[in-house]
Amino acid sequence: MIKILFICHGNICRSTMAQSVFTYLAEQSGMADAFYIDSAATSREEIGNPPHYGTRRKLAEEGVPLIPHHARQMTRKDYLEFDYLIGMDSANIRNMERIAGGDPRNKIYKMLEFAGSSQDVADPWYTGDFEATWRDVMAGCSGLLEKLRRDGRI
Repeated sequence: MIKILFICHGNICRSTMAQSVFTYLAEQSGMADAFYIDSAATSREEIGNPPHYGTRRKLAEEGVPLIPHHARQMTRKDYLEFDYLIGMDSANIRNMERIAGGDPRNKIYKMLEFAGSSQDVADPWYTGDFEATWRDVMAGCSGLLEKLRRDGRI
């Protein structure tokens, strides 16, 4: 089983969207059983809160089921237990490496790397643009699934 943890600042917008999108793509591909998928925050600000209403609305609009989730903070133990820890932006990556104590096993990735880009996933908390975030998340999740197929992991 491949364990994937999607991470953003608060764990209510981007990472929960990615968790739901990747779960949906895996199910649509008949590979849901190959994965354990979760999400987390680098901060403590939203701990215990459900996904943002904008994330819930956008997923419903696209026909992607929302994975029930309450925000939690990433831990050093997560680094040991997950195969892929995927941050949404450069600040997330720095904070993930701080929490994990570095990245000696090369498990930390930036989401849009899987879509051939070094850009950050648009943060709708600041922009209010859940459509841009949707496009970024879909591109990253699709690219990750394709990479895992190409690499023979699934």
